[in-house]
Amino acid sequence: MFDYSAGAELFPQRSRKRPGQIAYHRFESAAHALKFAMEDLSPAVLAGTFLEVNDERLGAKQIRELYEHEGFPLARRRDEP
Repeated sequence: MFDYSAGAELFPQRSRKRPGQIAYHRFESAAHALKFAMEDLSPAVLAGTFLEVNDERLGAKQIRELYEHEGFPLARRRDEP
């Protein structure tokens, strides 16, 4: 079972086109990191992004699966009014 409440570190792929883009960010919860990755990163950047939670590295595919999982604890942008 994935711990959505665990702290997480997000390492987005660096974009040569956007030098000021975020390179690293620490989140209080994995759920917030997943939401940020899926809703705020471009698909091109997400493709090379990884998330580290409890010493486990998750790639873009796992990020998407956890975000789309029925157990995801936050409202998704598409679910918000």
